Amino acid sequence: MAISLAKGEKISLEKEAPGLKKIIVGLGWDTKKTDTGVDFDLDSSCFMLGENGKLLSDKSFIYYNNLKSPDMAVVHQGDNLTGAGDGDDEQIVIDLNNVSPDVKKIVFVVTIHDAENRKQNFGQVSNSFVRVVNADNNQEIVKYELGEDYSVETAMIMAELYRHNADWKVTAIGGGYQGGLAKILEQYQ
Repeated sequence: MAISLAKGEKISLEKEAPGLKKIIVGLGWDTKKTDTGVDFDLDSSCFMLGENGKLLSDKSFIYYNNLKSPDMAVVHQGDNLTGAGDGDDEQIVIDLNNVSPDVKKIVFVVTIHDAENRKQNFGQVSNSFVRVVNADNNQEIVKYELGEDYSVETAMIMAELYRHNADWKVTAIGGGYQGGLAKILEQYQ
């Protein structure tokens, strides 16, 4: 049975799934009916950070226009333009054994495309979650559900995957930002 994390909680993947080699990070959401008159397009991305907390290179920012990391260990499965349906709306697959040793942390983000012009925010989004699944047996290891109302935020840092000695750990973040993806990019460049 998967562990449900609260904001700020962390777990060891090695402790929960010994010998874990490959994971799927699934991100999902539903949009509420609004009067903006424009469809929502949410996007997942991840930032591969070095010891200094910054992107190793521009190619270490994985999103719909750069689907694979330079070490080929992180692969975004593509952009879902509607978010329709149940389950994961977008997925990022990570081969933990092949992630470059220079990568100390991978940060998972969901943003609303063109949110300012469309007058959209995370207060209009519900059932947002991030989960980690063992890619070898499809078992969910951990899940974090965003439970707060974010009425002005247009970007969310959902979770972090980081190295601690020889172990990978996951922390539920749930940090909201105004200014969309550009604001988060500033933090990591």
